[in-house]
Parts: sequence; structure tokens; C-alpha cells
Amino acid sequence: MSDKLLPLAAMEKIIKKVGGSNIRVSDKAKVALKEVIELKAEEIAEKAWRLATHAGRKTVKEDDIKLAVKQ
Repeated sequence: MSDKLLPLAAMEKIIKKVGGSNIRVSDKAKVALKEVIELKAEEIAEKAWRLATHAGRKTVKEDDIKLAVKQ
């Protein structure tokens, strides 16, 4: 997986959004969150692709993503 998919700064922003702006976030915590989010995103994308393929489409649609999250 590419290191460039999600920036570490975004991971810090997510953590600070729920924990408050005065919380400190270690680099290892940012990397761990990034890895988990990217892995989950790949799982969702694969499920959505399978749903689109099953429906006879080559285009993954918003509804495929939403349904894939529910599975």
C-alpha cells in the first residue's frame, strides 16, 4: 500500500477532532490510525466493487459503498 494515500496530518486532525485541540498525538499513533483506516477502506472498496460487478456494472456507485459498509 502506498504511503501517500492518506496524509499523517489528516490522522492528527481526526484524533484532535474527538479528543480536543490541546491533545498531543504521537507519530506512531498517526501511523497506526492511517494503517487501520486504509485497510478498512480497501475492504469496503473491494466489497463495493463486487456489488457493482454482481449488478453487471463497471462503475462503483455511492450506493455500493454504503451497502458495502453495512455488510
